[in-house]
Amino acid sequence: MGSTFIQRHGLWTAEQQEQADRIAAQVTEQGLRQVRVAWGDQHGILRGKTLEAGHFQSVLRNGKDFQTATLIFDTTNNPAVPPFAADGFGDPRMTGLPDGVLVPDPSTFRVLPWLDRTGWVLCNLHYRSGEVVPFDTRGILQSQLSQLSDEGYGFVAGIELEFYITKLEDPCLSFESSGYPPDPPRVTAVSHGFQYLTENRGDEITGILDILRDNVVALGLPLATIEDEWGPGQTEFTFDVMEGLRAADSAILLRSAIKQLCRRNGYHATFMSRPALPNAFSSGWHLHQSLSSADVENTFAGGADEVLSDTGRHWMGGLLEHARSCSLLSTPTVNGYKRYLPDSFAPDRIAWAEENRGALVRVAGGRGDENTHLENRVGEPAANPYLYLASQVISGRDGLRNKLDPGPSADEPYLTEAERLPGSLEEAVQLFTSSSLLRAELGDPFVEYLSTVKGSEVKRFNAAVTDWEQREYFEVY
Repeated sequence: MGSTFIQRHGLWTAEQQEQADRIAAQVTEQGLRQVRVAWGDQHGILRGKTLEAGHFQSVLRNGKDFQTATLIFDTTNNPAVPPFAADGFGDPRMTGLPDGVLVPDPSTFRVLPWLDRTGWVLCNLHYRSGEVVPFDTRGILQSQLSQLSDEGYGFVAGIELEFYITKLEDPCLSFESSGYPPDPPRVTAVSHGFQYLTENRGDEITGILDILRDNVVALGLPLATIEDEWGPGQTEFTFDVMEGLRAADSAILLRSAIKQLCRRNGYHATFMSRPALPNAFSSGWHLHQSLSSADVENTFAGGADEVLSDTGRHWMGGLLEHARSCSLLSTPTVNGYKRYLPDSFAPDRIAWAEENRGALVRVAGGRGDENTHLENRVGEPAANPYLYLASQVISGRDGLRNKLDPGPSADEPYLTEAERLPGSLEEAVQLFTSSSLLRAELGDPFVEYLSTVKGSEVKRFNAAVTDWEQREYFEVY
């Protein structure tokens, strides 16, 4: 028997091969019916195929064919470029949109508890030559983490994701409503909100929260807390710290699991940052982070006199220096920029502070605290987890390399004189494309690729006639 695709191209470590052998046995022993092979696309949305269990065994040797056409779509599957353009975003291997190969990462395999005997595994996207597709965002984060490891550090992340749970009244499934984008579902509130962290508000929706909690725990995700947030039905899930790639993998699985479980039980969950619902309050993604080294568990902790070590200060200096150019990676939607408002618990400018939730970067902890770390409050919940985390590693590595100084703490973040975050996705795309650091770290093809995909979204938004325009001009003119 000849070598398999995965063996031939050396795509797995020895440990991954051992994991794959155990998975193959597990599928048989547990009588699994099917396995979902999943891939996080450019938007951080899971795509993939559902495979019959027997066929999955062959995929553990050769991967699964998958269309690279999925790479050319903006958020709602509008092609960002002519589908069969010859340039292929600057990569001739994309010409004609050939099949790629989804290669499972055996370390991500698990059984989905809400389905009947169904497995699930995350994949990376490769060309048929075995080469990694340069637009595969999981591969981008893996590359950044590998470089960071070569420099002597490991990235540790803690995830706090806010989202809305609503009651699904009408999914709007008529053919007339089924365009791209389709009409949004009609929903009602599940609680009145605006009591923030009260037990009673959380108890009002304990039925769906219990379902979410039990399944998230059964997935093996290190859930720490479930919290009642500000708006009606707004909820936050927080997690214990994880190694960087696992944190991103967990975030992409969590969002998909929550949406599926809510839909199955008559609810609609949204990670849209600022939904157009009366009395809705913006949702954010707060990303806690620190570095580990071979002999120090947390290299950011300062001593008795300093809140941060030099490593922590330089890393934070990088986060601040590149926050504007990395906005496309932390806030990739038109809607997300409507969150950056003064006194909103979201940042609106480039500043840091100790234990202040109005700053872009909050130093969580204090002098002499071995757990002191950084919390970046810039992200929206819809961000692609791989690109959001990669933006932190790219920026932080540059901060370490150039010993960047974050400057003084901003005691009043919303009043301090500092550069503002971009005011729109259009501005963020321009800042992204003009960044020499991002071009050096991500490569020109990826920068041109992502700016083209997100630029398509901007163009469609600018071409749409909004309710605001209709109210503002239709009568008076």
